Amino acid sequence: MVTLTIDRKVIEAAEGMTILDAARSADIEIPHLCYLKDLNEIGACRVCMVEMDGASKLITACNTIVQDGMVIHTNSPKVRETRRTNVELILSQHDCECAWCVRSGNCALQTLANDLNINTLPYEKQVKYSPWNRFFPLIRESNKCIKCMRCIQVCDKIQNLQVWDVAGTGSRTTVNVSLNRRIEEADCSLCGQCITHCPVGALHERDDTQKVFQALKDPDQITVVQMAPAVRAAWGEELGLSRDEATVERMAAALRAIGFDYVFDTDFGADLTIMEEGSELLERLKKGDAKTLPMFTSCCPGWIRFMKSQFPEMVSHLSTSKSPHQMFGAVAKTYFAQMLGVDASRIFVVSIMPCVAKKSECDLPTMDDVGTGKDVNVVLTTRELIRMLRADHINVHHLKDEALDSPLGTATGAGVIFGATGGVMEAALRSAHYLALHENAPADAFKAVRGGKGWKESTFQLGDTTLRTAVVSGLGNARKLIEALKNQEVSYDFIEVMACPGGCAGGGGQPIHDGQELAEVRSDTLYDLDQHAALRYSHENPSILKLYEDFFGEPLSPLAEKLLHTDHEAWEMPGKRSCLDLDHKLL
Repeated sequence: MVTLTIDRKVIEAAEGMTILDAARSADIEIPHLCYLKDLNEIGACRVCMVEMDGASKLITACNTIVQDGMVIHTNSPKVRETRRTNVELILSQHDCECAWCVRSGNCALQTLANDLNINTLPYEKQVKYSPWNRFFPLIRESNKCIKCMRCIQVCDKIQNLQVWDVAGTGSRTTVNVSLNRRIEEADCSLCGQCITHCPVGALHERDDTQKVFQALKDPDQITVVQMAPAVRAAWGEELGLSRDEATVERMAAALRAIGFDYVFDTDFGADLTIMEEGSELLERLKKGDAKTLPMFTSCCPGWIRFMKSQFPEMVSHLSTSKSPHQMFGAVAKTYFAQMLGVDASRIFVVSIMPCVAKKSECDLPTMDDVGTGKDVNVVLTTRELIRMLRADHINVHHLKDEALDSPLGTATGAGVIFGATGGVMEAALRSAHYLALHENAPADAFKAVRGGKGWKESTFQLGDTTLRTAVVSGLGNARKLIEALKNQEVSYDFIEVMACPGGCAGGGGQPIHDGQELAEVRSDTLYDLDQHAALRYSHENPSILKLYEDFFGEPLSPLAEKLLHTDHEAWEMPGKRSCLDLDHKLL
């Protein structure tokens, strides 16, 4: 331990700790903008400057290590003046059009400028505008970029895709797609982690809320909405609801208040996915084909994009099962349309997801198996749902819980935990055990796959079969696992991969809390819901059993293969196409 003084307060701090962390430990907040602990500690913004007795120049608190006897001033006149000047210089290259920015009210730069009482700029504005394909699910606003480098760091260090890089030199330095590529040419997984780690509105998802509002007012459209498991653990965060108050039933009431005709649960699709994917796993194990084993889960479209761009030779190892919301879309436009006695073309399916990649997934040519257009018409992120609620002035605090509609609103605890890393694996093992042995294992028998660790492995017995499993989250970890597989350093039978660290709970479409990682907290909420669920096995969902009895027959039946499975080889990553055909989309 070392002893130092910060703002006249004597503090003991561990050796190796930064001034910023030492100050925090004593409840002294030093303003900062680019800093992210263990990820971006480069002092690029120069906002966290502090004054140290005996030093002729100010120093950065985010990456200066504490020393015994230091005397630090975090808010001296010199510090205040320098901090204000540095923020003014950043604002001079930022468009400051806060009124129509998606991050207004949740922007680190806006908050900092307000705290510093900056209401005029002494510098000439020099804002850079670059063209961008506004149809792409991920949007970059060059005029808002503050060159903090966070997007570069998270893409390089966590996701290992190197989509972003520094471009230009001197005053022209900026951030853009690496290697002078357009975003369509890059191997972007659309995980959205660059969005959730951006402190301003320079990166955001394509906004599709107006498409949904248009459908809601069309009397010929029957609007059906489904919400993903992880959405229920996060949707109340920006609306002032506690996790106990932000129930899925209150969300159902909110969605009906917006105007949706039917409110369903993607957990139903998750239970259906387990039936198909679990059966597929048992079939592959029975055949023992090295070309398809180990089998990888296929619920995460960001992971699918990663596999196709980085390891295309291993695409055959992916489960052919569609993701839960795409299965739901196909069922809504066939089975449910038949129940209503309407043409499938009248069903307009909206998926509310914690994910940006699903915006791209629903546009794939392989996701039109009903034959009436896209099986899922529009994907909204959790953030877009919140914007819709605010646009319609819906006060969620005054809403009463309302039950989801039947039959596609019935789900189990196994479906709920899909939103956490390890949840797909655990749910699959619960049902695979039953499908193999015709008896249930205890619901928590497979909880060894839980936890936020980036790469976990476990071994389970399914009768006489020893099943070697692995769970990874974060694409950097996925790369390490696949390379270990290819080098024969590890051997597995079944592997769950989620693109986002912590799984969908930490997805790129979730509410943004600058500098905070909430995947673990949200996952705890999902596991608690599972623990208290009346049904905890996908194969015991009565609506799923009825669906097979009346419509599909059995898992992996010809009709199930047609509507619930997909060919991952039938489409190319966008970068494989000539970018000439995208020119007309640049605005």
